[in-house]
Amino acid sequence: MVEERDFALVGIPFAAGIAAGLAVSDAVSVQAVHSAASLTYSATLALAVILLSGTRRSDPLPRKPGPGIALLFLICGFFCSANSFLCGIFPENRNNLKWASEAMGWLSDLLEGMPFSDPGTSALLKALLTGDRSALPKETVTAFREAGASHILALSGLHLGIIYLFLSKVTAPLGNSPSARLLRYLLNVGSSLAYCIATGAGPSLVRAFLFILIGETAAILHREKVPTLTLMAAMTVQLAIEPEVITSLGFQLSYLAMAGIMLVYPHLERIYPGSESAFPGRFDPMRRIWQSAMLSISCQLFTGPLAWIRFHSFPKYFIITNLTALPLTSAVMLLSVCAIILSALGICPGILVRIDEYAVRTLVFCLKTIAEIRV
Repeated sequence: MVEERDFALVGIPFAAGIAAGLAVSDAVSVQAVHSAASLTYSATLALAVILLSGTRRSDPLPRKPGPGIALLFLICGFFCSANSFLCGIFPENRNNLKWASEAMGWLSDLLEGMPFSDPGTSALLKALLTGDRSALPKETVTAFREAGASHILALSGLHLGIIYLFLSKVTAPLGNSPSARLLRYLLNVGSSLAYCIATGAGPSLVRAFLFILIGETAAILHREKVPTLTLMAAMTVQLAIEPEVITSLGFQLSYLAMAGIMLVYPHLERIYPGSESAFPGRFDPMRRIWQSAMLSISCQLFTGPLAWIRFHSFPKYFIITNLTALPLTSAVMLLSVCAIILSALGICPGILVRIDEYAVRTLVFCLKTIAEIRV
C-alpha cells in the first residue's frame, strides 16, 4: 500500500507537469518555451542535487517520497513536454512503417477472401482487427453508436487484451521452466508490440501494451503485480515518451477507465451476496453477470463525466450493451484469429467460418435491438 501511494506521489505530479508544459507551449512563442525549458532543466538539476546531497552515502534513500520528490517530477514533466515541443520528436508520419502497412494489407486481403456469405461480416472483422472501418455499412456504424458501443469499433486496449489472452493460451503449453517462461515472455510481449505498432499505436493500445509489458516482466522476475503501480508506471512511461498524448481523448478515457476498474470495482464486486461464500470453486452465472455489470459501472463513473463534457451525451443502456457486446466481441475476435491462422495455413474448416459469421451476426443483431429501445 505504501509503494502504491509513493508511486502516485511521483506519477501524478509528472502528469501535471506534462499538462502544464503543453499549455505553456501552446500559449507562448518558441523562444519563450526554449528559455523556460532551459530554466526548468537547470532547476531540475539543482533540485536533484539538493535532494540527493541531503542523504548521506551510508544512508539508504528515503522510502517515502516527500514534497521535494513530487516537485522534482512535476518539473521533469514540464521539461519533457517543453523539450518535445521544441525538438519535434514525434512527427505525424511516425506510424507509416512499410512492414506495418504490408501486414495490415495482408490481413485485410485474407479477411476479404474468406467465404463469408455476407460482405458485412468481413467489413466488421476488418474494423475489429485492423481498425479499418471504411467498408462498414452505415447502418452498422449507427447501431454501434446509438447502442453506446462505438468504443468497440475503435481499436483500444480491449482489442489488444483479447489478442494477448489468445497468445497467453497458445503459449501456455510451452511449460514453466525458466527457458520456457523466457520464450513465452518474448513471444507474448513481442507479438503484442508488433500488433500495437502495426495497427497505429493509438494511446489506448500503447497503454495496454505497457500493462502487458509490466505484468509479464513482473511475472518473469517473480515480482508481485500491483494494479495501481502498473497504472501509474504505464502512465509515467507513456507521457515521458510522448508528452503530447495527454491531450488525446483516447489516452484520457483509457486511463480513467482503468482507474475506475482498479479503485471502484473491487468495492462494488464485494457487495454481491455471498462474496465469501461456501462455494468458491463453483460457477455462479449470476455472480458473473454482477461482476460484468459492476465493471461497466466502475468504468462509467470515471469516463462518463468526461464523455458528457466532450460530446454532451451519455450511453443510457451501457450496462445492457456491455453485458451483451463485450462477451460477443471477445468470442468474435478469438474465433476470427483462429480462422485467420488456419486460413493462412490452408486448413481452415468451413464450420469455423460459419460459426464466426454467426457470432458476428449475433453481435450486430443485439446492438441493433438495443439501439431501437425507446424509453
